[in-house]
Amino acid sequence: MGLSHRPLRIVLVRHGESEANLDKTIYERIPDHAVPLTPHGHEQAAETGKGLRELFENEPVRVYVSPYLRARQTLDSLGLDDLISSQQEEPRLREQDWANLQDTADIEQQEQLRNAFGHFFYRFTHGESGADVYDRVSTFLETIHRDFEVADAPRNVLLVSHGLTMRLFCMRWFHWSVPFLESLRNPANAETRVLLRQTDFRYKLDRPFEQWTPYEPTERERSAWL
Repeated sequence: MGLSHRPLRIVLVRHGESEANLDKTIYERIPDHAVPLTPHGHEQAAETGKGLRELFENEPVRVYVSPYLRARQTLDSLGLDDLISSQQEEPRLREQDWANLQDTADIEQQEQLRNAFGHFFYRFTHGESGADVYDRVSTFLETIHRDFEVADAPRNVLLVSHGLTMRLFCMRWFHWSVPFLESLRNPANAETRVLLRQTDFRYKLDRPFEQWTPYEPTERERSAWL
């Protein structure tokens, strides 16, 4: 692949505020993939979209979006339809599977077990571990690298997804360690991280993820951001 075909920027966006961000018991009644945004979540996405329009310099964008309702609604509310040259629903960018319809008390207990066991390796009953999500994100990277090879591919790529999926995408891209990944917080609703192409055609993040537990990144891990 010619290096010049690589996009100038790859933008990761977490979905806006969802009904489940306000009330976790909604998972007892509505499947995770069908949880909608709140009105505030739509507003968050619209505000993020204004910044992305400037970042993209009104140039075409290739979009990959999680099939979950809250991600698709976020994409709609970004207000970038006129810039989107291609749009692909991408199941590998979905949220970590925790269960089907959930028992709130059981999930809370499992979250405590996950904290002790490790967020990356703990597998929820009837669900996935972070490592499982890492594996499917890895196969997605193979897809987008093939898409980069198209001569007229847009210089802007947008991924609308979920907090953990965003972190694991960056972990896979930048070869972060498991301890570093586990020290990082999810981005806030409708928050972005941007992988910017450098003069050597490698990428750096516009800013790091916040950390919620102590961990001293290695030099390679620190070199991932500007």
